[in-house]
Amino acid sequence: MQKELLRTISPVMNEKKNGGLEDMEYLNLPDRLFFHWCQQKYRLNKGVYNTIDHWFYEYGIVHILHRRINLLAFLDFASASEQKAGKTKFIKFGNGGLRQKLQEFIAD
Repeated sequence: MQKELLRTISPVMNEKKNGGLEDMEYLNLPDRLFFHWCQQKYRLNKGVYNTIDHWFYEYGIVHILHRRINLLAFLDFASASEQKAGKTKFIKFGNGGLRQKLQEFIAD
């Protein structure tokens, strides 16, 4: 049943034409469904997802929509360096690597 539920998310995630990032409908999904979408795209586990979300909250990004936008921008940022290095198409963080990568993201 969970896989069927995930398949039904796909049509919802289309960006509205002439809209900005805030208009992407999947940003307004319930937390569990949004996490599953991120998990499918970036192969994150729930712990990494929660750590990133909490880090942005502690950084001062309180509004959930803004945190999700930043979370996706960060995941794209982190995955770009992995792809350029010819490693994997999915993100990997070593010991302390997640915090370091988040600091690099904020510094850019």
